[in-house]
Amino acid sequence: MSQRFFPYAVFGGLLAMAGLPIYIHAPKFYVDEYGASLAALGAVLFGLRLLDVVQDPVLGWLSRRLSDKRGLAVACATAVMALSMIGLFAVRPPVAPLIWFALMLAGLFSAFSFLTISFYAQGVAVAKHLPGDGHVRLAGWRETGALLGVSLASVLPVALLGVTPAPFAVFAMIFAALAVLAVIAMRGAWTPGGHTREASLRPILADPIARRLLVIALLNATPVAVSSTLFLFFVESRLDAPGWEGPLLLLFFLAAAASAPVWSRVAQARGAKWTLMLGMVLAIASFGWAGTLGAGDALAFAVICLVSGAALGADMTLLPALFAARTAEVAPEAAEGFGLWSFVSKFSLAFAAVVLLPLLDAAGFKAGEVAQSEQALFTLSMSYAVLPCVLKVGALVLLSMTSLDDVRGTALTRGTS
Repeated sequence: MSQRFFPYAVFGGLLAMAGLPIYIHAPKFYVDEYGASLAALGAVLFGLRLLDVVQDPVLGWLSRRLSDKRGLAVACATAVMALSMIGLFAVRPPVAPLIWFALMLAGLFSAFSFLTISFYAQGVAVAKHLPGDGHVRLAGWRETGALLGVSLASVLPVALLGVTPAPFAVFAMIFAALAVLAVIAMRGAWTPGGHTREASLRPILADPIARRLLVIALLNATPVAVSSTLFLFFVESRLDAPGWEGPLLLLFFLAAAASAPVWSRVAQARGAKWTLMLGMVLAIASFGWAGTLGAGDALAFAVICLVSGAALGADMTLLPALFAARTAEVAPEAAEGFGLWSFVSKFSLAFAAVVLLPLLDAAGFKAGEVAQSEQALFTLSMSYAVLPCVLKVGALVLLSMTSLDDVRGTALTRGTS
């Protein structure tokens, strides 16, 4: 069985490398290399998310239409994603840096959306034929691979700083090579055909549980987006610990990757809802502690990275599994439903960029500078720690009020009422 799931871990890792880490590295890279403003970069990121409002459902429709040639379609989209990554980090902008930033991210995010929709829809098609807790087991492999991919992409550019004068260019080339390997790993896993009628978002949006899961996902993902967007700035300026960014990022994401299979097993025994709520409580505690830190508290922050990373493992493993299981029940042929899931995930990152980067800019925060004003540091701490706490509490309350008894699979529903 592990051989059947392993390709999903590899491909999930590739997609994760192109998702969250872009928000960690790309804004700071364009500020440091080309002098772009944080406010302008945040506006571009948010504008691309507005494009997704129209684009993601269309990409879901396209994924379904190309289901008979899904392997080829995925290979082409992966090539677009890899070339966009190279253009973003390894090519000096031939036009204004902000325009180049927008163009490369448009290509990268469009390919990423199409691949995410196709990948998760394929997971539903496979899991519904597995006995018992198929959605949770597949999600455990897929999201563990994703967390390992996030770990690699988050740390590799920082680790390469002392090895090569162009660490981000090398990272982009490594990403392109891994894209080839991921396509090869999944080449026999795509299931062609199977779509015999039109599908739409209507069954998903009409289902109260699916809608509630999407809202919970938005509230729950935004704290991760906020902390990821501000992580490098927080370590460098609030903790006054330049050079610790790489090890702390690695600690955070490795804790998430190591915890993912543990959360999956706990969910099979106790139910996904109870397990997910436990993970949320851990995240709230860690964010609250982070809000009290200041210069010289890098070791305390390392403990926070362990705890919050472990909490992230629950989020990334269980929420997608719950949504996939519910989608399989109410709209088994609607690949467009994963366009909604993709949009929710990316919108949370865009919210962090468009709100927090200009907010830091207005507070007088100067990326890369040693001396920061007290107002800038206070704004950074409030944005990094307090805001995520508030959002996580909202997600926890909403989940506690949600009955998941109708979600298929005993491992998903046990203890959820």
